Amino acid sequence: MSPTGTGTSQLPFDYGHEPSHLEDDFIEGEGNRLALAHIRAFPSWPGPLTLIEGPAKSGKSHLARIWAKRAGARMAEPGELEDLSRRGGTAPLAVEDVERSGYGEDALFHLLNQSMRDGRAVLMTSREPIANWPYQTDDLKSRARLAARFTVALSDDIQLSQMFVKLFGDRQVAVDPKIVSYLVARMERSPEEAVALAELVDRIALSRGTAITRSVAAAALAERGVSDDELDLEGGDDE
Repeated sequence: MSPTGTGTSQLPFDYGHEPSHLEDDFIEGEGNRLALAHIRAFPSWPGPLTLIEGPAKSGKSHLARIWAKRAGARMAEPGELEDLSRRGGTAPLAVEDVERSGYGEDALFHLLNQSMRDGRAVLMTSREPIANWPYQTDDLKSRARLAARFTVALSDDIQLSQMFVKLFGDRQVAVDPKIVSYLVARMERSPEEAVALAELVDRIALSRGTAITRSVAAAALAERGVSDDELDLEGGDDE
């Protein structure tokens, strides 16, 4: 094909984007207000351990990074927990995805013991409640149950809309609020789905060489399994 030939679509280029984890960009709502208040209360915590539970893309990592910046905490890697607990100290630590990122059971157990003994602040995140953690003994789980525990979730249309604004903003893409409302009214109601839709909408718009319109949003929803009846395109488009 000639490079000067015409075509109906363009190859989308992935320019890359990094989600913002600044505190000012955190989307506060009923589903995360208590956890955020606890993060902001540091260092006046009642105990050294905190656990934030919630589904994927619900803001756990964002909260962990807000706290890490406030507390000067280190984001711990799975392979260093044993050494950190052995060396001791009170430097704060954040341990993300505690139930599924390959942390050694003994190493995590020793770290929580050391935290309680020396007053080291440790913030953990998890998708699963403690009872579902894939560890063999109850010793670790019993220590984790001593943590201040918070569950986070996206709770309403306003918060999902704000999440879309942030996701598109991270991609440096401007989207009409009517398009956001259209997506929120028809999507599967989960933060993970919002992330997937934002990426797909952006990709379809790039492939068509157009702005994000209602027909682009409808195409993305259709790919995610929304029925033709629910798409309701009779109202026209903004193209």
